[in-house]
Order: sequence, then C-alpha cells, then structure tokens
Amino acid sequence: MDIGTISLVLMLGLILLLAIGMPLGMASAFLAVLVLVMKFEPALLFNPLSFGDGILTGRPGSGPLNILSQKIYGLLTDYVLISIPLFIFMAALLERSGIAKDMYNSLSIWLNRTRGGIAIVTSIMAVIMAAMSGIIGGEVVLLGLIALPQMLRLGYDQNLAIGTICASGSLGTMIPPSIVLIIYGLITETSIKSLFTAAFVPGFMLASFIIIYIVIRTKIRPDHAPLPNERIAAELAALGPEQTRERAALEAEMAEFEAQPAGREKLALFLSFLCVLAAGFCTILFLRAGFFTITGQNVDLGDGQETIFWGRPDHVLWFAGIVAAALALIFFVFGLERTQRGWLIGKGLVAPIVVIGVVMGSIYGGITGITEAAGMGALSVYILMTLYQKSFTGWLDVLRRNAVWIGLYIGLALVLPQFLTSWESLGQVQTVATIAVLLLCTLRLPVVVDGLWDSLMRTLKSTGTIIWVTIGAAALAGAYTIAGGPTYVADFIVGADLPTMGILLMMMLILLFMGAFMDWVGIVLLIIPVFLPIVQRLPIEEIGLIGTLQPKYLAVWFGVLFCMNMQVSFLSPPFGPAAFYLKSVAPPHISLTDIFKGFLPFIGIQILALSVLLIWPPIIEILLK
Repeated sequence: MDIGTISLVLMLGLILLLAIGMPLGMASAFLAVLVLVMKFEPALLFNPLSFGDGILTGRPGSGPLNILSQKIYGLLTDYVLISIPLFIFMAALLERSGIAKDMYNSLSIWLNRTRGGIAIVTSIMAVIMAAMSGIIGGEVVLLGLIALPQMLRLGYDQNLAIGTICASGSLGTMIPPSIVLIIYGLITETSIKSLFTAAFVPGFMLASFIIIYIVIRTKIRPDHAPLPNERIAAELAALGPEQTRERAALEAEMAEFEAQPAGREKLALFLSFLCVLAAGFCTILFLRAGFFTITGQNVDLGDGQETIFWGRPDHVLWFAGIVAAALALIFFVFGLERTQRGWLIGKGLVAPIVVIGVVMGSIYGGITGITEAAGMGALSVYILMTLYQKSFTGWLDVLRRNAVWIGLYIGLALVLPQFLTSWESLGQVQTVATIAVLLLCTLRLPVVVDGLWDSLMRTLKSTGTIIWVTIGAAALAGAYTIAGGPTYVADFIVGADLPTMGILLMMMLILLFMGAFMDWVGIVLLIIPVFLPIVQRLPIEEIGLIGTLQPKYLAVWFGVLFCMNMQVSFLSPPFGPAAFYLKSVAPPHISLTDIFKGFLPFIGIQILALSVLLIWPPIIEILLK
C-alpha cells in the first residue's frame, strides 16, 4: 500500500480510536502494527521477524518489528529518562510539604497593598514552583487549592482568578527543569542543558506578559481586584447595626491589614531580608571556594581546561567582600530588629530558593547531570518536608525519644561497610549509609510516612501513564518512519510552494490543533520526528523576521517553540488539561464553561509570546552565548 493511503488511514484511525476513549498508548501501539501490516503485507502476522521488501535481509531478527523493538528499547533505557519520575516525585512531595503555602503567605505580605497583588503573587509563585519541579498538573491543582479561594474571598473577578491560576500554572512547560524539554531532548538527541538555557528568557518573557496583563487589567477595572481595605470598607458599609459580630470580625481584619508594613518600611524590610539571603548564600560559596583553594583543586589546569566553578582564589575575596557588605548593611543601616522582622516575613521563600539552587545550581554549576540533579532535588524536598513537620523543640523531642534507634542505625552504618567493601571506598560508603539511616529515622514520624507513601503512589501512576504513552507513541513513530512517512510528509509540505514562514505557521497550526485533542507526550513522539527534519531543510536565513538564528541552535529553537505551543494547548478547549485539573479542586459553582471562558485573554497572551519567538528566533541565544 502506498504511503499516502497509509497516512490517511493513520490519521483517521487515530482520531476514531481517541474519540471512542481508547488510551493514547494503546491506540498508538495498535496503529503501529497496522501501519507495518499495510506497508509490508499480512505476512507480518505469520513471520514477523523474517520478511522484507528487498531492503531487508530476510534473516530472523532483521525485520521491521525487530527494528521497532530496538528503537523502543533504546528510548526506555536512556539514562536521562530516570529524571522524569524523580521530578514528578519532587512535585508530589512539594504538594504535601507545606513549602508552597508558606511561600504564598510570604509573597502575599510583600504585595498585599498592590492592586492585583494576589494575582501577581500567584504568577510569581507559579514561576518559582515551575523552577522547582517542572510539573504542570500538580502546579495547577496546588494553586487552585491555595490561591483560588483566597482571590475569590478578596473579591477578585472570577475569570481573572481562573485564568491567572491556569495560565501561570502551565509555565512548567517552558521554565526549566521542564519535563517537556527533557522528552524533546531525548527524542531529537538535542542537548537538554542547552534546551534549559534557551528556554529561560522565553519562559520568563511569557510570565512577564501575564503579570503585565494583570497590572493593566486591574488598573482599567479596579473592581476586578479590590484592595483589602476597600473590600473591608465596602462590607462594613453594607452591614446593619445589629450585625455586631460580623462588624467586629471585619474591624479586626482591617486592624491586621493596617498593622502590616507599607511604603518605605516594607522596602527596607525586603532589602534586609535580601541581605540575610546574600550573606548566607555567599558564606557557603566562600567556604567552598576556600576549601578548593586550600586543597589546591582549583589551580590553573592549562590547555584550555576550566577550573572549578566559582572556586578560584579571586572568588574567595569576592564572596568575603559580599558577606562583609551584607553584614554591614544589616547591623549599621537596617538594624537587627528590622532585619529579624524582615526575615520572619520572608522566610517562606528560603525553602524554594534552596530547592531551585540545588537543582539548577547542580546542573549549571557543572556538579551533576540532569538525572542526578533531579535526585538531589527530590532528596532536598524530602528533607525540607520532614523539617516542616516539627518545630526545633519538637525535633529535639523526636531525637530524644528515638536516640537508641538512631544510635543503632548510625553504628551499623559505620561498622557494616567494613565487611562489605574495600578500605579505599569505606569513607564514601559510610557517609552515604549514615545519610540513608538518618533519613530512615524520619520514617518514624507518621505524618512523613503518609506524605511519602502518597507521593510515591502518585509518582507511580503518573510515570506509568507517561511510560505507556511513550512506548505506544514511539512504536507508532518508528513504524511510520520505517514505512517512509517522514519523507512523504516532508516532500508534501516542502512541495506546497509555501514560503519558509508559511511552512512554520502551518506546523504551528497543526500542533495547536493536535494539542487540543492529544497529550503532549504523544505529540512530541509522533509529530516532532516528522517536523524537525523539515525545519532543518529550510533556509536558516529565512527563519524569523528579526535577526538570524545560528544553525547549531536550530533544533534548540524549535524545541522551545514547540514548548511554547504546548502552553497554548494546555488551555485550549475542548480538552485543555488545565481546565480539568482546576475543576477537580474548584468550588461547585464554577463550571468547565466558566473555566474556559476565563482562559480566553490568557490564550491570546500565550499566542503573543509564541509570535515573538517565531518572529525573533535569536531570543533563545541570549543566555546560550
């Protein structure tokens, strides 16, 4: 059968199977076998490993099914794939840890006197959470649980609240460490670190567009985001003289609001908090650089080899100077009392900064790869989750009650490795074992066990879904490739006599259409292997309208463009996933129609950001250079 007919049957079959409710992974696997049968005749059913059409050897193990199995096996055994369940696990732990709620409370105090401040806080919080885990669904749910009730209680416009939560919650596709970028990098064999670096500017550009829209909308329509004192005053005016209890509650709320810092005092508190962060962070870097200087590990290696990142002797002086300047500001400008107050307000931001520093600092500091950074991030969130369950005195009580068990665990960790490994690696084994048993001690806290178990179950479910979709979609993409599909599609699109930008626009429309009906995993596995070779055949100087993209960054740019496109698909009706995530935690009076209605202006913002990326491709090179 010719490839044109196969392509038509494949498209109609995929739409039909998805319409009747068959899971994408199963539908893709079924269509993969169907494509091979149509291309290589029904002999495949009886002798699946030894048939051929002249280009195959005919020997067992050389047929299309064997080639297909090798492709799937190679994808599923890629080391970087391990990072996906680790990032999902980290996101699940974040939901149970209390970190997000404390971060929201801290940000709310800083912006509570700004019109639309709670919506802006929601967007900033979404950016931080995206940089912590790269997960989308959990972020929308968490924001829906924390921010939606607060915005509705404060009198925010329902559509503004819904759109802000879902548009901001979908930023996990763009802001590293994005799982979408990881899968794209695996499929196209593009550097994931380069994809992360390139996506920073477009991701923060989109977040800025959302915040700017919130500011403009609330300036034009102040009633869409009333200030707390305006809302309280209006509610007080509406109360009757007999409603004394309600009046007392509102007056107490007004007094609490007026007691919060404002103006220059709030700025001073914020700057003092930043000084504490700078002093703490640079102290750690100072000790690190000092260690490498004393041990001589950061000497000039010559031959163009790089020294340890931020570990040279001149870095020691820089970090010492920053710490001294921060301490001088704390003691002689802001004062200890103000600094302590600023710390109490802003300390909810410390844990997210630590997690982001562990994950992104490990990657860009050259310490670990993507997978190891995901593991370190999950471990850091787990440790923070355990710390959040008790106060300092509470932890002392836990340690006292479990002193015997902790001593036994550490003793075993120090003694047993001597019988299990050589003396050369004994220190490392004992260190790892000691950390492991200390973590085991945390399992004696029931609340930690419950949170850990729930997070593991959610991770297994999400990972299982992604893996089955990956297997099915990889099988279908591989079968279509063996049948000659990519060449047919490339010749069809290039032969349409469209200009370069016309071809790119047609691809974007196809991706937008597919995104409204299909999961992003299926799209990246099915569509990207077909589209990317076409893009690589286009004249590089005709891509975009402003500036010229370097050829070596073409696959990176298309990956970022694809992720921006998926941003739109997460909100697009009728099956935008963000709507269903929010509906699962929204109040009963909010319908799916209300949710999609709230999306409309934010979809326009996403399309604007997509257009900027399409018109100005070199925007991704800002940090890559």
